[in-house]
Parts: sequence; C-alpha cells; structure tokens
Amino acid sequence: MAQSLLAKSLKDRHDVELAALAAAGGRREFGELARRHGSAVRGLLRRMGAQPSEADDVAQDAFLQAFEKCAEFRGEGTFAAWVKRIAARLYLKRKARNARYVAELEPEQAEGVAAPDTAGHVDLDEALKSLSEVERLCVSLCHGAGLSHPEIASAMNLPLGTVKSHVKRGLDKLRARLSPDGERSGRAAHVF
Repeated sequence: MAQSLLAKSLKDRHDVELAALAAAGGRREFGELARRHGSAVRGLLRRMGAQPSEADDVAQDAFLQAFEKCAEFRGEGTFAAWVKRIAARLYLKRKARNARYVAELEPEQAEGVAAPDTAGHVDLDEALKSLSEVERLCVSLCHGAGLSHPEIASAMNLPLGTVKSHVKRGLDKLRARLSPDGERSGRAAHVF
C-alpha cells in the first residue's frame, strides 16, 4: 500500500522536482525520470542511425551519466532535452570510436560489419535513412536532441557553416520525401 502511494506521488511530480530529489541520491525518483523519457531517448538514437541494441546500450549509458550529473540539471530546459543531449554526445563518441576500429580492420574483415536493420521503421525513419550519414546526424542532433548549431559543430568537430548546410539540406530532403505529393514544400516542417 505504501509503495503504491509512493509510486503515485512520483508520477505526479514534475521532472525538475524529480531531478532535484535524484541529485540528492533519490534512485526511485531518477527511475521515474528514466521511465518517462527512456523511449524518447532510444527513439532519437535510432533516428541518428543506431541499431536497436546499440540504442538501448547508449540510452542506458546516458541515463547512468545523467544520474551521476543530475545536480547539473538546472531546469532551464526540459529534462528530456538534457538527457537526449547526453545520449547524442555518447553516441557520437561511440560512432567515432567504432569508425577508427573499422578503419583499422583488414578489407575482408570490414565486409563482415553488420548492415542496418530496416524492419519495423515508420516513414520518418525511412526518410532519415535516405539522408547522408552526416545530414542524418546533424538533423537528429538539432531537431531530435535540441542541440544548437554551434553545439553540433563542436560535438562533430565540423565548421558551423557546414553544420548549418547539412541541417538545411537534410530538412529540405525530408520535406520533399515526406510531403504527400512528394514535392518540396516551402513551409517549415516539424519532423520530430
């Protein structure tokens, strides 16, 4: 009975309050935050190109890091956006580390690297796959994780103008692909 009252009270609390309690060591409170936002974080990672198991691993690492740094969350933005930024940065680091590893492999070994799984994706996911890898990452970081263009440039070690170009080109391609008639729309679209 007491546990159900505690669970109900956790569900009724705002993210900022839960984060403050988690910063003081509240594991249950942080567990509620992870329950609320876990699927959104994994979804972002999938849109960035992560396979399902990799998205789960990176999301778990992101929530562990968020728990350790919960005192740094000030509530100036949403908790979801904050933890998505952590996850996006972790994914980019993992991707860079894996790219270095694959580059070191013999050509015949690199052929064995798994291809992306295409089963069970929605139209947005399929449309994102049509973008170049760098466009997909830039669009996902900007509109999925809420990073600013300068933050993306820093995280990806790219010039700011290049990031802006990738985001614009990626959004233009998504608009064209997702529009009902398949033509470009001059309107801004919210893709995430």
